[in-house]
Amino acid sequence: MSEIMKEAERRMKKAVEVTSTDLASIRTGRANPALIERLSVNYYGSMTPLAHIASISTPEPRLLVIQPYDRNSIPEIEKAITTSDLGLFPNNDGEVVRLPVPPLSEERRKELARVVRARAEEGRVAIRNVRRDVIEALRREEKKGEATKDDLRRSMEEIQKLTDKHIEEIDELTEKKIKELMEI
Repeated sequence: MSEIMKEAERRMKKAVEVTSTDLASIRTGRANPALIERLSVNYYGSMTPLAHIASISTPEPRLLVIQPYDRNSIPEIEKAITTSDLGLFPNNDGEVVRLPVPPLSEERRKELARVVRARAEEGRVAIRNVRRDVIEALRREEKKGEATKDDLRRSMEEIQKLTDKHIEEIDELTEKKIKELMEI
């Protein structure tokens, strides 16, 4: 039973990490390398994450600077950025790609807040699915006779506490991201 619980905690932590990464990639009015580091760039015929072929920095609050390791990849980096749904337009000087991050309109902020809430709900659903799987596994253990009803009840209470803890983490991430979005 303890193995089942350890696996559940690992899977729930992973769901929180994935949600955190998803939320980080949502654009706010502030420049953040997480916005673009997962963008796929056609690098010599294979799709490669931007973070693998360039360094990304934020010298100013509203500017991202992309320093490719290979200058020949600049046109492909620009193409990946312009075809993404970020609404950003790159400039290059042959050495680096500058990516100004314009402030968001009020309407766009509200739309992004809805996106944040939807992605957070996906994370909460993933955690609840882990809880459901664990409860099913615990019930199978009880049916096999490897656990008593008291063990089952105790484990179900423990898994609920674990679920609540991880959902609360996602809620905190969501509130932080929405607050960040609504800042002007």
